[in-house]
Amino acid sequence: MALKIETLRCFCVVAQTGNLVEAADRLGRTQSAVSMTLKQLEDHLGKKLFEGERKNRLSALGQQVFETALKQVRQFDQSVLDIEAAASAEQGLLRIVSVPSVAALVFPSVLAHMTRSHPGLKIELRDTDTQQVLDALVEGKADIGIASGHQALNNVRAVPLLQDRFGLVCAADHPLIARPDPPSLADVTSVPFIRNALCDLIQSQRFLDAIARADVTVHNTHSLITMVRTGDWVTVLPQTVAEFIPEATAFRPISDLSHQRQVYLYVSERTRFQSLADEAAEFILSQSLG
Repeated sequence: MALKIETLRCFCVVAQTGNLVEAADRLGRTQSAVSMTLKQLEDHLGKKLFEGERKNRLSALGQQVFETALKQVRQFDQSVLDIEAAASAEQGLLRIVSVPSVAALVFPSVLAHMTRSHPGLKIELRDTDTQQVLDALVEGKADIGIASGHQALNNVRAVPLLQDRFGLVCAADHPLIARPDPPSLADVTSVPFIRNALCDLIQSQRFLDAIARADVTVHNTHSLITMVRTGDWVTVLPQTVAEFIPEATAFRPISDLSHQRQVYLYVSERTRFQSLADEAAEFILSQSLG
């Protein structure tokens, strides 16, 4: 038989829930129908996807199939959403993807400007990490991207957008904030330190060696700020991030760390609504962001 996307979806839901009853309820199908779909898939592959009769443990092949199938199902669902959005976008469609720390600076103003200038325009805004921003541009899933650092991408124009200095972020009453002199790198790394993905942008071997001893890494900015607000941890972030942190936290330059993050605006040159993408990009560049 030819494998269908709904067959893969059925398998993925069973693997996620670990039992046929909940999977059938989520899929809106009968338990027997779900069981039959799994049997057909296993017959087609000629091997079992689950260990034993229960569906709570994947076989080695099942784990591999699950990882691949889940990506395909999610990609299919996103493609359907993209197609439906494009079909309903009579006045145009604009898709902007940005790293979270800059999204908060850009999204409100560009959304207000573009919707005011183009009534009926469909806009999709999404924040994610730099690599996924670049992937979205390459895969044609974004018209504009905002990401840290410069990467050469085919049919994508890259323009410097802003740069900001890295510094200490910690609780507002932390001793490193209260002291009269700016803290040094040695001061920052001598207390419990949380590493984050943006630290990798700092090309200082001294800094990288110092934070290599950090036992905790947090990738989500909101979770990171929540932890440093307790007063037990400190981290290093770009200054634009600090503009949106709660009052209970604070930003302070580090005396011997002068590295800056460079943020680029990426504009696709093969998008369906090129004039809209170009207009939005020009507006973003006209804003004083850093």
